[in-house]
Amino acid sequence: MSHKSIEKVAIVVPNFNGQEYLAAAIDSLLDQTLSATVIVVENGSKDNSDDVLASYGDRIVVIKNEKNLGFAGGVNTGITYAINHSFALVALFNNDAVAAPDWLESLADTINERSDAGIVTGQIQLTGNELLDSTGEFYTNWGLPFPRGRGMPTASFPRKEEVFGASGGASLYRTAVLHQIGMFDDTFFAYYEDTDVSFRAQLMGWKVVYTPKAITTHRQGETSKFMVRGFTVYQTFKNLPMLFTKNVPRKLLLPIGARFYFAYCLIFAKAVLNGKGWPAARGVWAAICLIPHSFRERRHIQRNIKVSADYIKQIIIHDLPPDQTGLRKLRNIFTRK
Repeated sequence: MSHKSIEKVAIVVPNFNGQEYLAAAIDSLLDQTLSATVIVVENGSKDNSDDVLASYGDRIVVIKNEKNLGFAGGVNTGITYAINHSFALVALFNNDAVAAPDWLESLADTINERSDAGIVTGQIQLTGNELLDSTGEFYTNWGLPFPRGRGMPTASFPRKEEVFGASGGASLYRTAVLHQIGMFDDTFFAYYEDTDVSFRAQLMGWKVVYTPKAITTHRQGETSKFMVRGFTVYQTFKNLPMLFTKNVPRKLLLPIGARFYFAYCLIFAKAVLNGKGWPAARGVWAAICLIPHSFRERRHIQRNIKVSADYIKQIIIHDLPPDQTGLRKLRNIFTRK
């Protein structure tokens, strides 16, 4: 296959215990129509991932972290390498995903079409069926983010268009943007760190663009299964308040905050009823402990924003995420005429 080359592009793949699918991910990246440097961040795996990586020799760059720094800390290791080696663009890619041959070229063509596009995302399909995992990320006026299009048919979003955020699992970033807004907040560890970066980019006037031509398939949840029980619940309750506190403009704090903390309490109650009260409570406590960090970050972010609160209000979704069926029913009781 012929390989096209433009300005320097790196692809960062964070890996934790991903030996089962890692080779398929790397192979798909080495076979891209747009040549790129593949950087695998070995994030403290306990399996035989090292053997998989060694088989590629000097065809890839391997950077090893002594312990698992999570998705956020792992990609930061690779992004730092990319910035230090003068890469203009850096893509992030999950170790349990597989990219179509023109995935990277489609992302790069899109970002080069628009000088205001700081991040470009594509169509992430669920492996083994004709359904979507993500075509970007949404943020709602309830303070709850959700993946755009998850569970919908793959043909649902055929047009190139602006979106609120990009999934960190298969998206392309200008390194200049990350240099300006800061890299991923490793306090998130995993979950919503990509929405946080997109939110900060939007606040600084950058656009996030979706292109349907950049296609990947993803085995959703494969990495999380290696984490301790209750990991997703814990991370959700820890990270959602931090995402809200850091990024929501002052003018929107009260209307979004009132809905958010109402929803947060109800989601916590549901977790307790479903036998997940302990990881949820740990997550809430962690969020409380992170309040000083969240407000320090907020002061820095809000002091430098370049867009109005009205713009943010315009690009968020004024509804609940599709999966919040219980909360939707409760809301409808109070809003029914």
